[in-house]
Amino acid sequence: MSTDATPADRPLRRDAERNRQRILQAAAELFAEAGLDVTLDEVARRAGVGVGTVYRRFPVKEELIDALFEDRIAGIVSLAEEALAHEDPWTGFTHFMERACERHTADRGLQQIVFSSVHGRQRVAAVRERIKPLVLRILERAQADGSLRADVESTDIPLLQFMVGAAGIYATDVAPEVWRRMLPIVLDGLRAERRGVTPLATPALSQEQFEQTMRCARL
Repeated sequence: MSTDATPADRPLRRDAERNRQRILQAAAELFAEAGLDVTLDEVARRAGVGVGTVYRRFPVKEELIDALFEDRIAGIVSLAEEALAHEDPWTGFTHFMERACERHTADRGLQQIVFSSVHGRQRVAAVRERIKPLVLRILERAQADGSLRADVESTDIPLLQFMVGAAGIYATDVAPEVWRRMLPIVLDGLRAERRGVTPLATPALSQEQFEQTMRCARL
């Protein structure tokens, strides 16, 4: 018996793939905006499909998270590899910090999944594990050439990234780029030696902006 699909089957498969892509796009938007506490029902509404369609594709939310964030976390791995390719260790270190904070700030779901093992399954966990030795090498290179403080540990780096990224998320409705002001302050503090301070290109929040941020911040 032939197992070839009939012509009538093919539109169904195309429809199913279109629905899958709509689900993934909707989930990506919602996770970036609101984080990983978004429900599959909310994803279905944003995607414009029935709840049953989402659950058939992704019976549990962790499967959807794995499908979405494996590539996103792999992007962080690529950033670390780019940093190691820089001839100057300090430039590589600051490049990694800036680009990683940029991604964490733009995608709340990514920030949560990078800094927590609560969400996701094996695919995400496997990619997350690839980041650790790369970050250690970035750190050791910058310490070996004397540009980075010798007392900084590898576990400090994700915490500092989280801290800077959190500033951007905190002020996202008022001044989402304010994290770019925070990062040079942090990097100056990580220098083993420096003359002067790095100019801050991004302005501080005004008192009015700060108060507005406090009113609408999504913690």
